[in-house]
Amino acid sequence: MNVNAASREMVRAPSAIGTTEGYMPGFGNDFETEALPGALPRGQNSPQKCNYGLYGEQLSGTAFTAPSHQNERTWCYRIRPSVKHVGRFSRIELPYWKTAPHIVPDVVSMGQFRWDPAPLTDEKLTWLTGMRTMTTAGDVHTQTGMASHIYLVTESMVDDYFYSADSELLVVPQQGRLRFCTELGIIDLEPKEIAIIPRGLVYRVELLEGPARGFVCENYGQKFELPGRGPIGANCMANRRDFKTPVAAFEDREVPSTVTVKWCGQFHRCEIGHSPLDVVAWHGNYAPCKYDLRNYCPIGAILFDHPDPSIFTVLTAPSGVPGTANIDFVLFRERWMVMEHTFRPPWYHKNIMSELMGNIYGQYDAKPHGFVPGGMSLHNMMLPHGPDREAFEKASNADLVPEKLDNTMSFMFETRFPQQLTEYAAREAPLQDDYVDCWNGLEKKFDGTPGVKP
Repeated sequence: MNVNAASREMVRAPSAIGTTEGYMPGFGNDFETEALPGALPRGQNSPQKCNYGLYGEQLSGTAFTAPSHQNERTWCYRIRPSVKHVGRFSRIELPYWKTAPHIVPDVVSMGQFRWDPAPLTDEKLTWLTGMRTMTTAGDVHTQTGMASHIYLVTESMVDDYFYSADSELLVVPQQGRLRFCTELGIIDLEPKEIAIIPRGLVYRVELLEGPARGFVCENYGQKFELPGRGPIGANCMANRRDFKTPVAAFEDREVPSTVTVKWCGQFHRCEIGHSPLDVVAWHGNYAPCKYDLRNYCPIGAILFDHPDPSIFTVLTAPSGVPGTANIDFVLFRERWMVMEHTFRPPWYHKNIMSELMGNIYGQYDAKPHGFVPGGMSLHNMMLPHGPDREAFEKASNADLVPEKLDNTMSFMFETRFPQQLTEYAAREAPLQDDYVDCWNGLEKKFDGTPGVKP
């Protein structure tokens, strides 16, 4: 059959119990969905013959022998097996997309850095050509570490498809709306939402409203998961039911297309004669998802002091060291501050983790000026940082009444590895050369006599 052969509109599964506007709720669930009735086999994964003449194929996100609670795989029932979606590859260059290890000898990465938003442009940029790597950390060959990127998108990918064999991608929009047409369904994404695109999943990105700009965390290591809540218990922070996974959608299009693959930091492209987004039905727990950050329920102090920023972790990617993440994705959103006898902004500190922050909208309380929406900052491992003079003086002398931090949403990509600046970050991105001077105004208040000083 040739369903929807002339259109790029994908055939989606019909609405069903438990779905909301084309999505199924839950994080890490075992889902099942079909875009045509009877396309999904019942009672087994690999029947001798599949309905509609489909091919059964498994997509594995973990080793076959991973513990059952960590094992992730999805069975796909598709028009062609994915070996038909690749051909003879040739190397291509995407010069702004870098992969760890990537160290530029004459670029200094040890320091505190901040950037203004990357300027939007009239240049024709797709998801691939508009990706700009800011930092890399770890080593993709040993599947440890990460890279941070910004994206600038001014046009859709047309009959072009992509997947990364290196990493899963955490996408954080700041401006504009994107559509991710994936093998397993469609995700529409806008600011204040995030999406997770698994390693090995084929997709194209369309521009719904633009130009679009945002942030990407490329995770080379273990998959993102929800953090353990410990004594917090079963509720608050990010709840599983608020994550949305798309229902099955497919297209059966005979049209010249390209597939680009990122593999060990190199990019390879091949040509095929059809769309690879041909999964008519699927079941499993290895799938893309999105999450609305406005559903994140922060936890905080209600008497004095305040906990470490890890209390605001939305997602974590574990490392081999218990309690020390390969990556933490941390969210600083609207919340009430009620602590007594307490310096309320983030305190001064040095950290074994490297902290890359981005501003989605509003004002960050520790940096009232200069850290603007679309901007980024980097405080690399074991380098001190904290509030500037204005924030310190204001918080030190504030009337400690209950106060709501409103109109604010910033995030952090935090990793156990040092983050290395790319040449783009050091020389082309709008680096604030005077950022480190924001602490110059901090005064010596010590005079050797006891008592609290004004």
